[in-house]
Amino acid sequence: MTAGWVWDETLFAGAAPYYGRGRLPYAPGLVDVLAGVLGLDGRGRLLDVGCGPGTLALPLAHLFEEVVGVDPDGGMLAEARRGAEAAGAGGRTRWVRMRAEELPAGLGAFAVAAFGQSFHWMDRERVAAAVKGMLGPGGALVHVADDKTEVRSFEGLPRPVAPRAAIGRLVARHLGPVRRAGRGVLPDGTPGGEAAVLARAGFSGPERHAVPGGQVLDRTEDDVVAGVFSMSYSAPHLYGARLEEFEADLRRLLREASPSGLFSERQPGTEVHVWRTD
Repeated sequence: MTAGWVWDETLFAGAAPYYGRGRLPYAPGLVDVLAGVLGLDGRGRLLDVGCGPGTLALPLAHLFEEVVGVDPDGGMLAEARRGAEAAGAGGRTRWVRMRAEELPAGLGAFAVAAFGQSFHWMDRERVAAAVKGMLGPGGALVHVADDKTEVRSFEGLPRPVAPRAAIGRLVARHLGPVRRAGRGVLPDGTPGGEAAVLARAGFSGPERHAVPGGQVLDRTEDDVVAGVFSMSYSAPHLYGARLEEFEADLRRLLREASPSGLFSERQPGTEVHVWRTD
C-alpha cells in the first residue's frame, strides 16, 4: 500500500447505508460480458474480494453455485445480506467479515475471483499471491472499475449536473485540503500499477473488455448526498460533531445548483480486466 498510510477499520465507517444509493452503477451489459468472457453457466464458485454491499457479487450470483463475499466492514456486509435476501439469493451467498490479507482463510477453491474497485486498498502483492492459490485450473481474476479512458459528455442533459468541483471544495473546507482515509491521509491518492503486481503473482493477461455507458441517469438531491457520504475521503465519521453542519452546507450548495433538487448524470462505462491462472 502507499508508503506512510496504514489501513484501519474506520476507512468506510458509516458509509454502508449510502453506498448503494449514492454510487453510480456499473454499465448495463456488464453481467452479460462477464458471462460470455468467462463462460459462466451456473457452476463454480465466485470470490468477491472487498465486496462492499454486494455491488458486483449480487448481479452475478445467479451465474454461480455459490458466491462468497469478503469485506472488513460489518456495515457493508449487513447491506449485502439484506440485498441478497431481497434478490432471493440468500441461499447461494455467504458474507465473511475479514480483511483480504487474511486469505485464503479456509474458504476453499474458486473458479473466479473478482475485485470491484477494491484492489487498491489492499496489500496487493500478498493478496494477489493468496488469490492465485485459491483459483482452480482455468480460473480467472477479474478487476472491474469505471472506464478511465472514456470522455463523458454532459451536453444535452435534461437537468443540471451535480457541481462536483464545488462539492470537493466544500469537503476540503470541512476536512482540510489533504485527502482523508480512515485515521490517516492519502495526499497522493491510492496506488496504480496493478498489472505489474498481478504479473509478478503469476497471472497471465490482461484481456481488456470495455462495457459502454453513456445512458442518462436521473439523480435526486438525496442521491448526490448519499454519493458524497459513500466515499472514503468523505465518510460520515470524519465530520464528527460537525456532520449535520456539513450536510446542511452540502444541501444548500445543491439547491443553488438545481432549485428543483433534481440532477442528471451520464452512466460511466465499465472497464474489465481479466487475468488467467494458466
